[in-house]
Amino acid sequence: MTYVYPPVSEKVPHMLHGADYNPEQWLRYPEVLEEDIRLMKLAKCNVMSVGIFSWAMLEPEEGVFTFEWMDQVLDRFAANGIYALLATPSAARPAWLAQKYPEVLRTEQNRVRNLFGFRHNHCPTSPAYREKTGIINRKLAERYSDHPAVIGWHISNEFGGDCHCELCQAEFRKFVQNKYGTLDELNHAWWTTFWSHTVTDWSQVESPAPHGETQVHAMNLDWRRFITQRTVDFINHETAPLREINPDLPVTTNFMEFYAGLDYWKFADALDFVSWDSYPTWHDADDDSNQAAKIAMMHDIVRSIKGGRPFLLMESTPSLTNWQDVSKLKRPGMHLLSSLQAVAHGSDSVQYFQWRKSRGSSEKLHGAVVDHVGHEHTRVFSDVTDVGRALEGMDRIVGTSVPAEAAVIFDWENRWAVNDSQGPRNKGVNYEETAQKHHEALWKLGVPTDVISMDVDFSKYKLIVAPMLYMVREGVGERLEKFVENGGTLVVTYWSGIVNETDLCFLGGFPGPLRKVLGIWSEELEGLHDRDRNALRLNGSGSLGLSGEYEISEICDLIHLEGAESLGEYASDFYAGRPALTVNQFGEGEAYYIAARTDGSFHDDFYAGVVQKAGVARALDTSLPQGTSVNLRTNGEADFVFVQNYRPEAVTFPLDQRIYRDLETGEQVGGELELQPYDVVVLERRRN
Repeated sequence: MTYVYPPVSEKVPHMLHGADYNPEQWLRYPEVLEEDIRLMKLAKCNVMSVGIFSWAMLEPEEGVFTFEWMDQVLDRFAANGIYALLATPSAARPAWLAQKYPEVLRTEQNRVRNLFGFRHNHCPTSPAYREKTGIINRKLAERYSDHPAVIGWHISNEFGGDCHCELCQAEFRKFVQNKYGTLDELNHAWWTTFWSHTVTDWSQVESPAPHGETQVHAMNLDWRRFITQRTVDFINHETAPLREINPDLPVTTNFMEFYAGLDYWKFADALDFVSWDSYPTWHDADDDSNQAAKIAMMHDIVRSIKGGRPFLLMESTPSLTNWQDVSKLKRPGMHLLSSLQAVAHGSDSVQYFQWRKSRGSSEKLHGAVVDHVGHEHTRVFSDVTDVGRALEGMDRIVGTSVPAEAAVIFDWENRWAVNDSQGPRNKGVNYEETAQKHHEALWKLGVPTDVISMDVDFSKYKLIVAPMLYMVREGVGERLEKFVENGGTLVVTYWSGIVNETDLCFLGGFPGPLRKVLGIWSEELEGLHDRDRNALRLNGSGSLGLSGEYEISEICDLIHLEGAESLGEYASDFYAGRPALTVNQFGEGEAYYIAARTDGSFHDDFYAGVVQKAGVARALDTSLPQGTSVNLRTNGEADFVFVQNYRPEAVTFPLDQRIYRDLETGEQVGGELELQPYDVVVLERRRN
């Protein structure tokens, strides 16, 4: 296993701390620009993302470039020990470009072209847009690739959205023609004989439309795959001149929280490191641990995309947002806690949107490090400085790994297919929430966990959890069999093994390619009304020895045993007494099947037993108090243990028998910690 990766830039072998910086908004206010450097240093910031929406200031009219203001900013950075992630400006095109080349504007599903405005309102296929982004990116690379302040490229910003123009339609037809080769293969894969939708000419292929086709599920899948392919191709187009001029400068783009529109797994090869923008709705409940668990899973996704390499937290808010349903202030301690949660899961940075609040327009009331008052004497500025001070003491954590022996499969294509399927609960099949609940059970145990697609190498894990693996692509079933046969532990749930990659149902019985390894046959699946309840009654058999009764809701799978052993049965309805939890011994390992949607208490008890039996390492060998978590990074010799309290009251946190030192003070810590509300402590110990 690789324990330590190089930093994003050898120029800055430290934790990065900074923000999105928009100096072009303040060119008429030179006193503001001058003050910013002083405040950045005071807040212990060492990096800024600049130029993200700056196209109109960099190229105010076609072919006229005004880089002098950027020169000044970057030169001032270099003179003051501050570095820059320099953005390509494609996320917001200038008005002159849209006016002269209307093809660059996006066409929506209804086939109506947008007017100029907003962000990412561009067509990724447009030759004009590609030409103009190529020109501005090359100009930026020629001028700044060797600038001492620049440590990497920030490609565009928060990619998302579809374009349905004729240029994109033509590319979509090429995409499916390359994939299927012949119309016969296309029609079979899309099952177009249903409703007499057979395609007889490639020109008849269209993207989904509200006034056209939406019911061919394989077509919907291929459209989503195509949009991902177009976006990745556009990123490669953007980075080509940057890599040509200075191949040593790394590139990234910033992802969004559980964004459904793009398959983030497909971005791995286009980016040197991954980053994302985290905006939890802290304090939306009495206990923030559920929100923390959700964000923990997204951190784990982003880290796993590059095979465990550290990522960057590119954006977060130091206070509140202006776009969530309720803009809630962070309680004292929460800013440091939430920032270090990202570090605990593998981030080598804490960055914010934005450095200074805008004076006008959409995000003028969005949280920022520097408020409209313009000075450092605010609670938020103090909180940010506390984070900067904490990060200064974490140089030894930079580049370290999260040693995950467990993984949860959260596959974007499976996600699209599950959410597009009709039944068993069209009012909410809740795939995302289900995956999060299984991940949360491991998080509550302090189990370092990767979140993976179904295409990765399974062999490095001891435990793989596959919630609702509705789609099983070719070869995946066989690889999961090999994983279990070689001693791995597999957990699969209801609504798995139903379709192949083109959403065609497996013939011969569900769960299709997983039937052998699970040792069960699924005959029927029932969706329950919200008022309906059943129960899982554990029988105490099997090596886990679990007993008790747990609530069931929403989905019940009626299965037959084909070699598996029943560990629990349904308690009521006409299928009372039929298996609801099974285990199948397969080779050196075992595979569990959870046939119904159970409550969180079952997940807690079940995974506690599975983790122990599978020999999966936990960050701490102790019982974690409710509302707390513990995460782990390692350099192979020392472990760095992040102990976190997401409760609004103090808690006593027990440690195990190993020797710990407080990373900040260097003092040895006794058998337990006293954590204040929203508190976080980082400990160091020798690795076993």
